[in-house]
Amino acid sequence: MISNEQQNTAQAELIERKQAAEVIPATSFEFEDMPIIDLNLFIQSEREAGAAMTPEAKAECEKVAECFHKFGIILIRDPRVDMKDNDDYVDLMEDYFWKTGELFYSGEKVDDIKPEHHYQVGATPEFIEKARDHQEHLEELNLPSQDAPDSPLTPTLDAKWRFMWKIGDRPDGASDDFPAVLPNGFPDWETKMNRWGGKLLDGIFTVAQMAAVGMGVEKNTLLDKMQGGAHLLAPTGSDLVKNDVGAVFAGFHYDISFMTIHGKSRYPGLSVWTRDWKKRAVKIPQGCLLIQAGISFEYITGGYVLGGFHEVVYTDATKEAVIRRQEKLNEEGSAKKQWRVSSTMFTHFRNDMNIGPLPELKHLYSEEALTKYPNLTAFEILMQELRATGMAMD
Repeated sequence: MISNEQQNTAQAELIERKQAAEVIPATSFEFEDMPIIDLNLFIQSEREAGAAMTPEAKAECEKVAECFHKFGIILIRDPRVDMKDNDDYVDLMEDYFWKTGELFYSGEKVDDIKPEHHYQVGATPEFIEKARDHQEHLEELNLPSQDAPDSPLTPTLDAKWRFMWKIGDRPDGASDDFPAVLPNGFPDWETKMNRWGGKLLDGIFTVAQMAAVGMGVEKNTLLDKMQGGAHLLAPTGSDLVKNDVGAVFAGFHYDISFMTIHGKSRYPGLSVWTRDWKKRAVKIPQGCLLIQAGISFEYITGGYVLGGFHEVVYTDATKEAVIRRQEKLNEEGSAKKQWRVSSTMFTHFRNDMNIGPLPELKHLYSEEALTKYPNLTAFEILMQELRATGMAMD
């Protein structure tokens, strides 16, 4: 446990860092300069030193909090993650979306699609999801062309597929504990989904502890609220043959989640906006994972961390990657069609958790935040956002 004296000292240091961060020039960051958080320092410190955190581990925790505050995203390297598992998982999802898409496009019924469960299990076909409308906010910002979204100001239906797979246990009687969907023709589906999803969830749990320490509170403050949360492995699939440059796979939006984690995709197209409203094309270094803050993170920190806006668009860089891979597939004699898979996982607070601004974090937010971020449960925010994006059926 962190003593009151240690907590007060950490909070005072955070206030100083927050004030310093607010005067950093907007041009001071490029995606390639993003610090990479070494989870191993925290993991080893926990194993070897128990409650006595090493200075190196504490410094990494402070980097987590600082990066989330400034950028809304962090890059991590987790020693428990073998990137071969990511490759195997992406192979699985490419095959699934390709074969399921062919059935759907030919007019056949796809039993994996479950609108009656708000698409929170099984497949979601293209042109179902739509981002919230942020046109008014964007018009107020009046961003320069290089920082403006490529997706339309008035949101259109996303040209992407998704699959939802529950990771972890839900509390008894949870209203969203729908039966899992097991696709036909994929005998190792459950094993591969749980293996990759479990690794991503372990990483998120560790980051939740590190973020809490970095923000000056007890390490399990956020983690305890995640136990039994509606964590969903939610890979997306975007047909790179049917679509072309300019297609919007995910319009300008933030995520509903507490944190969203991704492995490295085989195709570019994801762009993010940092706190200074600068747009950056995402380039995940080899061996790393990307974590984005969701709207629930913004609520519980009273805006100290903002839910990160992002979009996925078929760009010229995407097209170049498609051409390169097609050449490789031709050399291999493969008839496989190309799909852009994002190994996305949404992690949440437990449904009954109140996620208004946390009193323990009041040193990070103003009194106005208590009005801006009302006391809602995680489930209320989830359903509010699902209705706004066309995913919930009333």
